[in-house]
Amino acid sequence: MNVTSIAALSTTIAETGRKEEVAITLLKKQQDIQKSSVTQILDGIAPPPNLPAHLGSKINTTA
Repeated sequence: MNVTSIAALSTTIAETGRKEEVAITLLKKQQDIQKSSVTQILDGIAPPPNLPAHLGSKINTTA
């Protein structure tokens, strides 16, 4: 191996690491935005007034 190929490899490894950090940061930001949006939607859903207090207060997300 010559010096230029070692330097090129080092640069490539550093750039790949930086790209992964940026991708992870963007993914976390997107998840925060989605969480906020879903929270707003769920807060806007009011249970029908005729139901007892224990009904209509939870949403089954596993079905």
